[in-house]
Amino acid sequence: MSDSSPARTATLVLDVWCELQCPDCRSALDDVRALRDRYGNRLDVRLRHFPLEKHKHAFAAAQAAEEALEQGKGWPYVEAVLERVEELNRTGEPFLVEVARELGLDAEEFDTALIDGRHILIVDADQAEGKAIGVTGTPTYVIGGERLDGGKSQEGLRERIEEIADRLLAEQA
Repeated sequence: MSDSSPARTATLVLDVWCELQCPDCRSALDDVRALRDRYGNRLDVRLRHFPLEKHKHAFAAAQAAEEALEQGKGWPYVEAVLERVEELNRTGEPFLVEVARELGLDAEEFDTALIDGRHILIVDADQAEGKAIGVTGTPTYVIGGERLDGGKSQEGLRERIEEIADRLLAEQA
């Protein structure tokens, strides 16, 4: 998922392999926000789906995130779900629809999207690509061809991403 638009011409891409039922991904939100604040439109932060089998609502949550993107509120939706991961654990798909309603999205369309599976291929493709490049857990970051695994520890990852981004931006200048 990417909230890029034609008006947004980022020079760098940071892929964030994430799972919306993952407590480590919730912890990573502050780093993602800080990176978006620091680099603005010079960094395109893209959510890539990597639902883990151990979380029974993760695949539906990934599809819901794609529906939120289609309705124009991808990242706000992702952040709202991650902030309340315990509710997702307890209530599953009804929670995903409720978050959509809270954000002013078309909740009926959300429900329909989860039933008809219109976003399954996107989620499957992200997961397959992640496996192909060695993603084994979430969050995992890829920037400038470097993969950084945040599933074990978030410690120092934002600084490492900033080092890579600064170097790549300097090379482009």
